[in-house]
Amino acid sequence: MGLLSKKDTDSEKDFETEFHFPTSDKALLIFTRNPELGKVKTRLAGGVGDAAALEIYKFLLQHTVSITQNLSLDKQVFYSEKIRASDYWDENTFSKKLQHGDDLGARMQKAFSTAFASGYKKAIIIGSDMYDLSQKDLEEAFSALDDHDFVVGPAEDGGYYLLGMTFLKPELFSNKTWGTETVLKDTLADLSSESVKLLETRNDVDYYEDIKGIEAFKPFLPEHLK
Repeated sequence: MGLLSKKDTDSEKDFETEFHFPTSDKALLIFTRNPELGKVKTRLAGGVGDAAALEIYKFLLQHTVSITQNLSLDKQVFYSEKIRASDYWDENTFSKKLQHGDDLGARMQKAFSTAFASGYKKAIIIGSDMYDLSQKDLEEAFSALDDHDFVVGPAEDGGYYLLGMTFLKPELFSNKTWGTETVLKDTLADLSSESVKLLETRNDVDYYEDIKGIEAFKPFLPEHLK
Protein backbone atom coordinates (compact mmCIF):
# COMPACT_ATOMS: atom_id res chain seq x y z
CA MET A 1 0.00 0.00 0.00
CA GLY A 2 1.56 3.28 -1.07
CA LEU A 3 0.57 6.35 0.95
CA LEU A 4 0.10 9.60 -0.90
CA SER A 5 1.63 12.79 0.35
CA LYS A 6 -0.75 15.19 2.06
CA LYS A 7 -0.67 17.57 -0.94
CA ASP A 8 -2.40 14.88 -3.02
CA THR A 9 -5.24 14.28 -0.58
CA ASP A 10 -7.94 15.89 1.52
CA SER A 11 -6.50 14.79 4.81
CA GLU A 12 -3.89 12.62 6.42
CA LYS A 13 -6.38 9.74 6.38
CA ASP A 14 -6.76 9.63 2.60
CA PHE A 15 -4.70 7.07 0.74
CA GLU A 16 -4.44 5.30 -2.56
CA THR A 17 -4.60 1.53 -2.58
CA GLU A 18 -1.75 0.37 -4.79
CA PHE A 19 -2.38 -3.33 -4.20
CA HIS A 20 -6.01 -4.33 -4.50
CA PHE A 21 -7.26 -7.88 -4.07
CA PRO A 22 -10.04 -8.47 -6.60
CA THR A 23 -13.45 -9.60 -5.44
CA SER A 24 -14.48 -10.21 -9.06
CA ASP A 25 -12.74 -11.04 -12.33
CA LYS A 26 -14.07 -7.77 -13.78
CA ALA A 27 -12.93 -4.21 -13.11
CA LEU A 28 -14.64 -0.98 -14.12
CA LEU A 29 -12.13 1.87 -14.29
CA ILE A 30 -13.77 5.29 -13.99
CA PHE A 31 -11.71 8.35 -14.90
CA THR A 32 -12.90 11.55 -13.27
CA ARG A 33 -11.82 15.14 -12.86
CA ASN A 34 -12.02 16.88 -9.53
CA PRO A 35 -15.08 19.19 -9.79
CA GLU A 36 -13.57 22.66 -9.55
CA LEU A 37 -14.84 25.90 -11.03
CA GLY A 38 -13.17 26.73 -14.32
CA LYS A 39 -11.40 23.36 -14.56
CA VAL A 40 -14.13 21.03 -15.81
CA LYS A 41 -16.11 20.99 -19.04
CA THR A 42 -14.18 23.98 -20.35
CA ARG A 43 -15.53 23.63 -23.89
CA LEU A 44 -19.07 23.45 -22.52
CA ALA A 45 -18.33 26.48 -20.35
CA GLY A 46 -17.68 28.45 -23.52
CA GLY A 47 -21.40 28.21 -24.22
CA VAL A 48 -23.00 28.15 -20.77
CA GLY A 49 -20.44 29.75 -18.44
CA ASP A 50 -18.13 28.29 -15.82
CA ALA A 51 -20.70 28.09 -13.03
CA ALA A 52 -23.26 26.22 -15.13
CA ALA A 53 -20.59 23.92 -16.55
CA LEU A 54 -19.53 22.98 -13.03
CA GLU A 55 -23.11 22.24 -11.94
CA ILE A 56 -23.67 20.16 -15.07
CA TYR A 57 -20.48 18.22 -14.39
CA LYS A 58 -21.60 17.53 -10.82
CA PHE A 59 -24.92 16.29 -12.20
CA LEU A 60 -23.06 14.00 -14.61
CA LEU A 61 -20.91 12.67 -11.76
CA GLN A 62 -24.04 11.75 -9.83
CA HIS A 63 -25.46 10.07 -12.92
CA THR A 64 -22.28 8.02 -13.30
CA VAL A 65 -22.47 6.95 -9.66
CA SER A 66 -26.10 5.88 -10.14
CA ILE A 67 -25.37 3.67 -13.17
CA THR A 68 -22.25 2.04 -11.70
CA GLN A 69 -22.81 1.60 -7.97
CA ASN A 70 -24.99 -1.50 -8.32
CA LEU A 71 -22.83 -3.36 -10.82
CA SER A 72 -21.63 -6.74 -9.53
CA LEU A 73 -17.93 -6.15 -10.13
CA ASP A 74 -15.03 -4.15 -8.75
CA LYS A 75 -15.24 -0.41 -9.36
CA GLN A 76 -12.23 1.90 -9.23
CA VAL A 77 -12.35 5.69 -9.49
CA PHE A 78 -9.24 7.44 -10.81
CA TYR A 79 -9.03 11.10 -9.77
CA SER A 80 -7.27 13.64 -11.98
CA GLU A 81 -5.77 15.74 -9.16
CA LYS A 82 -6.63 14.74 -5.61
CA ILE A 83 -8.38 11.83 -3.94
CA ARG A 84 -11.38 13.14 -2.04
CA ALA A 85 -12.97 11.57 1.01
CA SER A 86 -16.74 11.79 1.60
CA ASP A 87 -17.60 12.88 -1.94
CA TYR A 88 -19.95 11.40 -4.54
CA TRP A 89 -17.93 8.18 -4.63
CA ASP A 90 -18.72 6.06 -1.55
CA GLU A 91 -15.54 4.37 -0.29
CA ASN A 92 -17.57 1.23 0.50
CA THR A 93 -18.45 0.86 -3.17
CA PHE A 94 -15.57 2.45 -5.09
CA SER A 95 -11.82 2.03 -4.66
CA LYS A 96 -10.11 5.41 -5.01
CA LYS A 97 -6.91 5.96 -6.96
CA LEU A 98 -4.99 8.69 -8.75
CA GLN A 99 -4.32 8.87 -12.47
CA HIS A 100 -0.62 8.50 -13.30
CA GLY A 101 0.98 9.53 -16.59
CA ASP A 102 1.93 12.48 -18.76
CA ASP A 103 -1.11 12.30 -21.04
CA LEU A 104 -4.47 10.55 -21.24
CA GLY A 105 -3.05 7.56 -23.10
CA ALA A 106 -0.35 6.95 -20.51
CA ARG A 107 -2.87 7.30 -17.70
CA MET A 108 -5.28 4.82 -19.24
CA GLN A 109 -2.49 2.35 -20.00
CA LYS A 110 -1.32 2.53 -16.40
CA ALA A 111 -4.84 1.88 -15.12
CA PHE A 112 -5.35 -1.13 -17.38
CA SER A 113 -1.88 -2.49 -16.69
CA THR A 114 -2.43 -2.31 -12.94
CA ALA A 115 -5.84 -3.97 -13.27
CA PHE A 116 -4.48 -6.95 -15.19
CA ALA A 117 -1.48 -7.22 -12.86
CA SER A 118 -3.95 -7.41 -9.98
CA GLY A 119 -5.61 -10.46 -11.53
CA TYR A 120 -8.62 -9.06 -13.38
CA LYS A 121 -9.63 -10.90 -16.56
CA LYS A 122 -11.81 -8.14 -18.00
CA ALA A 123 -11.35 -4.40 -17.62
CA ILE A 124 -13.40 -1.53 -19.02
CA ILE A 125 -12.67 2.18 -18.76
CA ILE A 126 -15.20 5.02 -18.96
CA GLY A 127 -15.28 8.69 -18.13
CA SER A 128 -17.58 10.21 -15.54
CA ASP A 129 -19.55 12.56 -17.79
CA MET A 130 -21.63 10.36 -20.10
CA TYR A 131 -25.35 11.12 -19.68
CA ASP A 132 -26.20 8.84 -22.60
CA LEU A 133 -25.07 5.69 -20.76
CA SER A 134 -26.89 3.22 -18.48
CA GLN A 135 -26.13 0.35 -16.13
CA LYS A 136 -27.51 -2.03 -18.76
CA ASP A 137 -25.06 -0.65 -21.34
CA LEU A 138 -22.15 -1.41 -19.03
CA GLU A 139 -23.41 -4.90 -18.27
CA GLU A 140 -23.70 -5.59 -21.99
CA ALA A 141 -20.19 -4.26 -22.58
CA PHE A 142 -18.73 -6.68 -20.05
CA SER A 143 -20.77 -9.52 -21.57
CA ALA A 144 -19.28 -8.65 -24.97
CA LEU A 145 -15.86 -9.55 -23.55
CA ASP A 146 -17.05 -13.15 -23.18
CA ASP A 147 -16.80 -13.50 -26.96
CA HIS A 148 -14.42 -10.70 -27.92
CA ASP A 149 -11.08 -9.50 -26.64
CA PHE A 150 -11.97 -5.83 -27.05
CA VAL A 151 -15.09 -3.68 -26.80
CA VAL A 152 -15.34 -0.08 -27.98
CA GLY A 153 -18.10 2.47 -27.52
CA PRO A 154 -17.81 5.03 -30.36
CA ALA A 155 -18.66 8.65 -29.60
CA GLU A 156 -20.30 10.93 -32.14
CA ASP A 157 -17.37 13.34 -32.01
CA GLY A 158 -14.87 10.77 -33.31
CA GLY A 159 -13.60 9.58 -29.96
CA TYR A 160 -14.86 6.79 -27.74
CA TYR A 161 -16.81 6.76 -24.49
CA LEU A 162 -15.85 3.22 -23.46
CA LEU A 163 -12.89 0.93 -24.03
CA GLY A 164 -12.62 -2.60 -22.69
CA MET A 165 -10.24 -5.50 -23.10
CA THR A 166 -9.19 -8.92 -21.84
CA PHE A 167 -5.47 -8.22 -22.23
CA LEU A 168 -3.30 -5.14 -22.45
CA LYS A 169 -2.52 -3.81 -25.93
CA PRO A 170 -0.10 -0.89 -25.46
CA GLU A 171 -0.50 0.39 -29.03
CA LEU A 172 -3.96 1.67 -28.12
CA PHE A 173 -2.49 4.32 -25.87
CA SER A 174 0.24 5.82 -28.02
CA ASN A 175 0.39 7.90 -31.21
CA LYS A 176 -3.06 9.39 -30.60
CA THR A 177 -4.06 13.02 -30.68
CA TRP A 178 -6.28 12.85 -27.61
CA GLY A 179 -9.43 14.92 -27.63
CA THR A 180 -9.71 15.04 -31.41
CA GLU A 181 -11.95 13.39 -34.01
CA THR A 182 -9.17 10.97 -35.08
CA VAL A 183 -8.98 8.96 -31.85
CA LEU A 184 -11.63 6.36 -32.71
CA LYS A 185 -10.32 5.83 -36.25
CA ASP A 186 -6.75 5.40 -35.04
CA THR A 187 -7.84 3.09 -32.21
CA LEU A 188 -9.81 0.83 -34.53
CA ALA A 189 -6.83 0.70 -36.88
CA ASP A 190 -4.76 -0.65 -33.98
CA LEU A 191 -7.46 -3.27 -33.43
CA SER A 192 -7.83 -4.32 -37.07
CA SER A 193 -6.47 -7.81 -36.41
CA GLU A 194 -8.28 -8.30 -33.09
CA SER A 195 -11.71 -9.54 -32.08
CA VAL A 196 -13.67 -6.35 -31.41
CA LYS A 197 -17.26 -5.63 -30.43
CA LEU A 198 -18.50 -2.16 -31.38
CA LEU A 199 -21.27 -0.75 -29.22
CA GLU A 200 -23.85 1.81 -30.27
CA THR A 201 -22.53 5.25 -31.11
CA ARG A 202 -23.39 7.69 -28.34
CA ASN A 203 -23.25 11.42 -27.75
CA ASP A 204 -21.00 12.75 -25.02
CA VAL A 205 -21.30 16.17 -23.41
CA ASP A 206 -18.63 18.58 -24.63
CA TYR A 207 -20.52 21.57 -26.01
CA TYR A 208 -23.79 23.39 -25.35
CA GLU A 209 -25.19 21.88 -28.55
CA ASP A 210 -24.78 18.43 -26.98
CA ILE A 211 -27.29 19.23 -24.22
CA LYS A 212 -29.52 21.78 -25.96
CA GLY A 213 -33.15 20.74 -25.64
CA ILE A 214 -32.48 17.94 -23.13
CA GLU A 215 -34.84 18.52 -20.20
CA ALA A 216 -32.50 17.07 -17.56
CA PHE A 217 -29.95 19.84 -18.13
CA LYS A 218 -32.31 22.83 -18.15
CA PRO A 219 -32.18 23.46 -14.37
CA PHE A 220 -28.45 24.13 -14.63
CA LEU A 221 -28.52 26.53 -17.57
CA PRO A 222 -28.44 30.33 -17.29
CA GLU A 223 -31.84 31.93 -17.82
CA HIS A 224 -31.14 33.14 -21.36
CA LEU A 225 -30.52 29.55 -22.50
CA LYS A 226 -33.56 27.91 -20.89
